[in-house]
Amino acid sequence: MRFATLACLLTTLTLGALTLPEQARAQVAVGVLVQVGPPLLPVYEQPFCPGEGYLWIPGYWAYGDDGYFWVPGTWVLPPEEGLLWTPGYWAWQDGGYVWYAGYWGPTIGFYGGVDYGFGYPGVGFYGGYWSGHRYFYNRSVTNVEVTVVHNVYNSTVVHNTTVNRVSFNGGSGGTAARPTPVELSAARQHHVAMTSEQVQHQRTASADRSLFASVNHGRPDVAATSRPSEFKNRGAVAAPTLRNENTNRPPNRSPENGVSRENRPPNEQPANRPLLERQQRDQERLRQQQDTERQRMLQKQAQEQQKLEKHNADLQSKQALEQRHQQQAQQLEQKHNRQVQKLEQRQQKESERPKQEPPKQERPSHNQP
Repeated sequence: MRFATLACLLTTLTLGALTLPEQARAQVAVGVLVQVGPPLLPVYEQPFCPGEGYLWIPGYWAYGDDGYFWVPGTWVLPPEEGLLWTPGYWAWQDGGYVWYAGYWGPTIGFYGGVDYGFGYPGVGFYGGYWSGHRYFYNRSVTNVEVTVVHNVYNSTVVHNTTVNRVSFNGGSGGTAARPTPVELSAARQHHVAMTSEQVQHQRTASADRSLFASVNHGRPDVAATSRPSEFKNRGAVAAPTLRNENTNRPPNRSPENGVSRENRPPNEQPANRPLLERQQRDQERLRQQQDTERQRMLQKQAQEQQKLEKHNADLQSKQALEQRHQQQAQQLEQKHNRQVQKLEQRQQKESERPKQEPPKQERPSHNQP
């Protein structure tokens, strides 16, 4: 009943004076204006991916008759091959907070600069990519078991060391992100709304009192699940109470000088911050370069596939093209892995290099004239 009432309130808002007019024209704002902002994003670990083809949908705060309630993050099957999930986000506008719904599309659009973790750092997506009919998982930011999921790779993702769990865009305390031309272009592409599994998942969450912020105070008993709507099985993950809370990502990942942030004592600071910052910039440049190469490869492959379909090629030609595309993807990932390993080895040597102390000045002897 609560979800049905909420569904009746999901009406498109007037687009006359919105904070993000360009984005609003491409991505629909739904719901009513809420005077109180959503809570911080809870800290939680990502459950194992249940199988190949599943994509991670980060958890989010939805709004019902009794206030905000947490919709746990979960693994779902996309409605079509080749689609990625752009998360929804809350935005401050017209004196309140409004929800911009997430959607499926060929590329990732704008999601408010909200750091949802697990490959969603606020801009773009680094959790995986499609190559032909196969989805490849980045093990650096997603929790996959290689005995279950075989399409994996490792790509270094640099995270902001500042803990930021803000769950809305704009206003006082919100993120200051604005959509880029690339994100605006993605918002105008072909979209698919939430799947029936996702809708049922949110409906199940709306009926669970323990998921309401007024009850859990920002730490839901079920923060993430391995499958939609399965809140009671062993794949469900709670939001722990931590002294040194960090942003959402798999445990013991993204090490700095061999020590992960999760394992570092709370009061310990990196010994050489200038070196660490330079190394992070080098990692970011490499990641951007690799992302550009990957996007170029995928665009070229898509053009070749469209050309083949336009000429009504036979099944054998299509299979040969798909096999060649898979080989290209594997070769590119092997090249990227070698680049990452080379960079890590160089940075490891830099970190182990002893600091050069300034030469000591000799004190004059009293026996000298």
